Amino acid sequence: MRITVPGQDPEVDLEKIDLFDPGLYADGDPHPIWKVMRERAPVHHQVLPDGRAFWSVTRYEDACRVLDDHEYFTSERGTLLLALDVGDPAGGKMMAATDPPRHAAMRDPLARALSPKGLAARQQQLRAAVHGMLAPALTQDRWDLATAAAEFPMAFTGAIMGIPERDWPRLTRCTTMAVAPDDTEFMEGDAATTLMSVHHELFGYFADEIRERAGDPPDDLIGFLMTMNAGGEQLDVQELVYNCYSLLLGANVTTPHVLTAMMLALIEDPDSLRRMAETPSLLSSGVEEGLRWSSPANHFMRYAVRDVTLSGQHIPAGSAVAVWLGSANRDEAVFDDPYRFDIARSGNRHLAFGYGNHYCVGASLARITLRMIVREMLDLFESIELDGPVEHLRSNFVAGIKHMPIRTRLRPGAERMLVERQAPAGA
Repeated sequence: MRITVPGQDPEVDLEKIDLFDPGLYADGDPHPIWKVMRERAPVHHQVLPDGRAFWSVTRYEDACRVLDDHEYFTSERGTLLLALDVGDPAGGKMMAATDPPRHAAMRDPLARALSPKGLAARQQQLRAAVHGMLAPALTQDRWDLATAAAEFPMAFTGAIMGIPERDWPRLTRCTTMAVAPDDTEFMEGDAATTLMSVHHELFGYFADEIRERAGDPPDDLIGFLMTMNAGGEQLDVQELVYNCYSLLLGANVTTPHVLTAMMLALIEDPDSLRRMAETPSLLSSGVEEGLRWSSPANHFMRYAVRDVTLSGQHIPAGSAVAVWLGSANRDEAVFDDPYRFDIARSGNRHLAFGYGNHYCVGASLARITLRMIVREMLDLFESIELDGPVEHLRSNFVAGIKHMPIRTRLRPGAERMLVERQAPAGA
């Protein structure tokens, strides 16, 4: 999705906007639309040609209310516009599509497993995956950062789940198909067929993996799910399948798109790129700004379970409500100069990981990973430049970049430094 600075008074006809259209995020620009909506129609109703309808929420305060208030807004009828009014068979079974208290019973043990302490023993494995992602730059000065980034999550999250390396390429493609079924590069058949077939393939894949582990779950993340105590009981097979799918999807559609959007912003602002390289203390705030800036999960959806009012607008019970995170993260009432990429921004209360009960369970891991990748890139490369057109993913869910050719020049001694960093501690 393009990230632009709207004019003072963008020309937007609220009667004609279509936030459902995945093409808007590949070829168009939602930021002028969101700006006008925050000012004039912060809770906006859209009816699709087939009669389905949803409300759009664009302000930060309303976004937090919808995402956190499970007494008024449920996650169990579907959380993405791709599933608008078709129901969600994972409702009440997949953590992301479950309301409290069942949600907490699933989330708490998994959050501990994915915490910095829980992953401490895997730091070397994570670093190896990062170095593998950057390996193309050691033998060629022109490479596609988006392609390399898209392959990265399988090399770490896939590995700690115990997924065989031979399956990584196909699963990487499948997870993109699941969030961008309208993108012709990933489409297999038409969009509806793509979405249906890829879900069947992914669910079948994890069912087979779980079956193979039955009786003696190995020491990997799937094995952890199979044995974890979720409120006094273990997950059943359906719950295991849905949550394996959710973990892999979350990893594959978050970190790569934050990285590419952040690096694009830095390339377009050479002064910030130089400051990030020279001032290590800016790494943490820079990554937080990258998360706000990219907002890779473009929206989350809920259903109103009772009549409710947001920003003066009445929403009837049963209505679908889409929260646009990319808009909330540029709300002028919360963020000073929200269209400026500010690597030193303080008090950055972005919603890139969601809010409240459904705050991303892998947020700590994503932060650690992004800081490690960005630090390695800044240490290894003397220069980073665009070397071709940037192509955006055709998806109303993931604000992502699918191709970003860059040209990099290694710093003197970069190869030696990389070898030294790959060596085990104490070697």
